[in-house]
Amino acid sequence: MNLIVLCIDSLRQDHVGAYHRGERVFPAIPACQTPNLDAFAAGAVAFRNAHPSNLPTIPIRAELMTGNCLLPSRIWEPLHATDLPMAEILRREGFICGLISDTYHYRAPGMNYHRGFHAYEWIRGQEYDPYNSAPTGRRLEDYVTPAYSPVWRGRVGQYLANTDDFRRDRPREWFAGQVADRAVHWLEKNRKHKNLFLWVDSFDPHEPWDPPTPYDTYRPENYIGPRLIMPMGGQARSWASAEQIEQIRGLYAGEVASVDGSFGPFFEALERLAYYEDSIVLVLADHGHPLGDHGKFLKGGDRLYSELLNVPFLLRTPGNQSDRVSNAIVAYPDVLPTLLDLLGFPGYAQTMTGRSFRGVIEGETDSHRQVVVSGYHGAPDRCVRDAEWSFIRRPEGEPDELYHLVSDPHEQRNVIDDHPDQVRRLLEAVGPHFFHRPIHQVKGLQGRWELGSANIE
Repeated sequence: MNLIVLCIDSLRQDHVGAYHRGERVFPAIPACQTPNLDAFAAGAVAFRNAHPSNLPTIPIRAELMTGNCLLPSRIWEPLHATDLPMAEILRREGFICGLISDTYHYRAPGMNYHRGFHAYEWIRGQEYDPYNSAPTGRRLEDYVTPAYSPVWRGRVGQYLANTDDFRRDRPREWFAGQVADRAVHWLEKNRKHKNLFLWVDSFDPHEPWDPPTPYDTYRPENYIGPRLIMPMGGQARSWASAEQIEQIRGLYAGEVASVDGSFGPFFEALERLAYYEDSIVLVLADHGHPLGDHGKFLKGGDRLYSELLNVPFLLRTPGNQSDRVSNAIVAYPDVLPTLLDLLGFPGYAQTMTGRSFRGVIEGETDSHRQVVVSGYHGAPDRCVRDAEWSFIRRPEGEPDELYHLVSDPHEQRNVIDDHPDQVRRLLEAVGPHFFHRPIHQVKGLQGRWELGSANIE
């Protein structure tokens, strides 16, 4: 049995066709087309409620690779000496392990997430990776507004310098194309191994959003202005017009479509080389990405809504291909215990906090966890959610929030004052150790109130 994981950074669930089924996310932007991911989903179990716990990029990968919930304890940092990550486990069991990525945080000074892999390949130059020291040959003012600070202008300039030599009409020269092509080469060269493990990590569609020409078709046609490939943080309307915001959303959709197109040969290679016959294949995103849905772009500890927490999660196993959608609640620390269970090594998971959801994969149940807790370790905000409700715990002095995800999927109506029973239920399923302040006290829209339960805190 082999294991192949494709981790895609910053991919929203509602931009994958298998999930959105042709519905537009934003009225001015066409529904994003992802035919390759959709075709893979047709032979996989698609999870609607698989969520990261400890955000963002590196803390999430720490949870995925160790099978432990690290939200209460770990910031953005290397793997610890006492961690036993996925590659080291599978290496012990005779797997040949490979890592291919353009996620430059993996190879940043002091990082060690390639630990345990027999081979690893880095594609340089993503985002503001300090890759090219020569100034960009393009005009910076075509990519920023006067509101951009010197820091943000420098970040955009670094990305432009890194990609000056990319040709817009040749998508395979761009980052996702490079990652996919190297992954296909690795799969071809290593097919003779009895057991192999490949982790492919695509940084796109992480910002900057600069899709090559064949995919740059989602922006409003009448837009005239700078190509804002790198949105800033803070309230979007403080630095961008409504037209600029729609243009940025179109660039993101184009970036998603370009990633899907770039990985077409990867999925074709899985079929051509018969990996689907003897491999577990998992395709997932680490997290989604706010596109001004609640006023802000970019990730952040205060943006714990569905646009950040809802991700595509597609798992295919040999002999169990089916176009099936699961509503089971799954946390990312559960991923490694599940994969080890499916591979026949469940004993390793005894020391992990994650729990296997193999029964969901095999159709024995469609239930796993009661809730998932998500947040940033260093931020006070926390989100506790299940398939129907989402409670967001805010810092002292700010109103907490409760959303009914079924009737209000875009989380526009805070109904916390109307449903204290749901807040109590969600918090009782978690306990106090995830939170920065007492959880028996909740601040609604009309003032502070006590949950009054001995089981809380």
